[in-house]
Amino acid sequence: MSSAEFDFTDHSHRRYNPLTDSWILVSPHRAKRPWLGQQETPSKPNAPAYDPKCFLCPGNDRATGGSNPKYETTYIFQNDYAAVKIDQPDLPLQPESSEKSLKDRLLKVEGVRGNCFVICFSPKHNVTIPQMSVPELTDVVGAWQTLYRDLSKEAAENNKPFKYLQIFENKGTAMGCSNLHPHGQAWCLEVVPSEVSQEFKTFHNYKHKHNTDLLGDYVKLELQEKSRIVLENDSFLVVVPYWAVWPFETMIVSKEKTPNVDHFTDKQKGDLASIMKELTVKYDNMFECSFPYSMGLHQAPLNASKEELDNSWFHMHFYPPLLRSATVRKFLVGFEMLGEPQRDLTAEQAAERLRKLDGKTHYLEKL
Repeated sequence: MSSAEFDFTDHSHRRYNPLTDSWILVSPHRAKRPWLGQQETPSKPNAPAYDPKCFLCPGNDRATGGSNPKYETTYIFQNDYAAVKIDQPDLPLQPESSEKSLKDRLLKVEGVRGNCFVICFSPKHNVTIPQMSVPELTDVVGAWQTLYRDLSKEAAENNKPFKYLQIFENKGTAMGCSNLHPHGQAWCLEVVPSEVSQEFKTFHNYKHKHNTDLLGDYVKLELQEKSRIVLENDSFLVVVPYWAVWPFETMIVSKEKTPNVDHFTDKQKGDLASIMKELTVKYDNMFECSFPYSMGLHQAPLNASKEELDNSWFHMHFYPPLLRSATVRKFLVGFEMLGEPQRDLTAEQAAERLRKLDGKTHYLEKL
């Protein structure tokens, strides 16, 4: 056993993720190792404002027929290649048996219905969230809110199989984005997805044990410690979570308890738009490239019960893969797939680097 003093910036340790009841290995000394692995090709900002071949640009034909209106702000339409559908046959019922067979015990299946939507953030083909104005991004947040409300109403009044709305964005080809027109997606399922369901369980258990909200306490702690805070405004906090997996992973969390976008005030819509823009400008400025990420909203289910609302706290996860430069990407392989997630710099180190970056002026504006 070494007699040297433990250094969190140089020595291996594990950190607990209370949202998912899991652990992550932190190995900050590994950031010093040379890199001879795969390198990404950074995207170049040379796309036109309008692309006649793009299936998402205003007025263009879509892949399966029909055409887009000549929209001038955020535009939502039903996904032509939906991952889940409303109209499909019911899964055959399995015969009741007093003794479950191994197949019944181990090979479980259930049908799932729902609907999927594409959310075009802007009519301009050549912009991304950090290049949009705060009013334009406020329209995006407003569109999320409208979609949430409309689907809640459809479920309640028309018996549509809608329970949870997962809104997300995959930005950049490194994250599997198949069309670079600025857009996100919304998948609405009749069940709560596993990742969100696990968070609800931990929120419930934490509240039962401590009689307080997990994320409410976490916001309070981060405001006290400050070492992982990247940005802050009246309504939201951006932190690199203590338990972050991805190199520059962040979480936007509401300062006050707000269960979903349906409860947002106009002030919160504007504040979320503003802090999203500032965070993503920092991301792009990090390596002077269009910084890829997967981003998603976690919030209360549609038509949530009192208990579900009580266990919900609005937050957003940003999972960007870039590690050392615009070309070096973090992969979850080997130990991360077979053991547990691992990262090469601490959350505090990542937060400090993001905090120092300009969040107001995009690097392309300086060229």
